[in-house]
Amino acid sequence: MAIDVHHSYQRYGPMVLRRCRVLLREEQKAEDAMHDVFVRLLSRSQDLAPTGLSSLLYRMATQVCLNRMRSERRHPEHPGDALLLHIAAQDDTEGATGARELLARLFGAEPVSSRVIAVLHLHDGMTLAEVAEATGMSVSGVRKRLRSMRTKLERLQPKEQAA
Repeated sequence: MAIDVHHSYQRYGPMVLRRCRVLLREEQKAEDAMHDVFVRLLSRSQDLAPTGLSSLLYRMATQVCLNRMRSERRHPEHPGDALLLHIAAQDDTEGATGARELLARLFGAEPVSSRVIAVLHLHDGMTLAEVAEATGMSVSGVRKRLRSMRTKLERLQPKEQAA
């Protein structure tokens, strides 16, 4: 049975838009991302089952937004944006820059799904069960990924020297 995309858009559109707003923090970009989510749903509507649709859409919204954020970092919309981003980054405090570098090292070798798990659990405050449902993984699988990332983070963090 194919998914009724029009009905899904009416029912879940506001939820997807809220998710995109939280991640992208810009109304127009959030709306564009929301529409991309439903275009993807439309292209796959024949292959998907209508069960668990809200979790699927939430996960799709997260993926679309994370992909957009990565793409914007790599390819700014305007040629001058790269220079502006570079100048803006020069004004960062040492701690913020260190945190960014640490996160880049932490997630550099991790699959995208690990980043999604971390955002859903640590940023959005979802329970392990909710994250498992949203990502299609088991609770123990989610727990194992989080534990692995915590261990890796502990190894990456510079040890504080005793005074």
